[in-house]
Amino acid sequence: MSTRILFAVTAAAMAFAGPAAAQTLYKLIDKDGKVTYSESPPKEFDGKVIRMDIDPKANRATLPKPSASPAATPSATSAGAAGDRVQSARDRLEAAKKALQDATDNPREDEIQRVGNKGGFTRPVPTEEYQKRLEGLKENVRKAEEDLRVAEGR
Repeated sequence: MSTRILFAVTAAAMAFAGPAAAQTLYKLIDKDGKVTYSESPPKEFDGKVIRMDIDPKANRATLPKPSASPAATPSATSAGAAGDRVQSARDRLEAAKKALQDATDNPREDEIQRVGNKGGFTRPVPTEEYQKRLEGLKENVRKAEEDLRVAEGR
């Protein structure tokens, strides 16, 4: 029984390994010089047929291993670090502005009170906590703008 299983496994492995080991393409060149490719040879073709046996294992690229980057000059390193600081400051400013805009456009339910007549006209009134939160977000924007000015050397 185990011999049959071994034979079946070996036969299946050979069936799948056969097509993967080598592939054949045919390059067809017609009388006008137009080139096409086919997986099977044409029966009636008025032109040149070139058989191409392709080994998929041979078509692998080996990439060089990354080497340590050459030592950068101090001025190039400091310029890169300054550029990183400026970009970081810009990112912080953008995030602070976005947070302020989001809080302004979308106050939470508990941050707005409705004042007016019951069953009649009511108007929204921001709570003291909401006003404090907006002031804190505005302060964050001011600090981020100052950090950006410092990073840019202005």
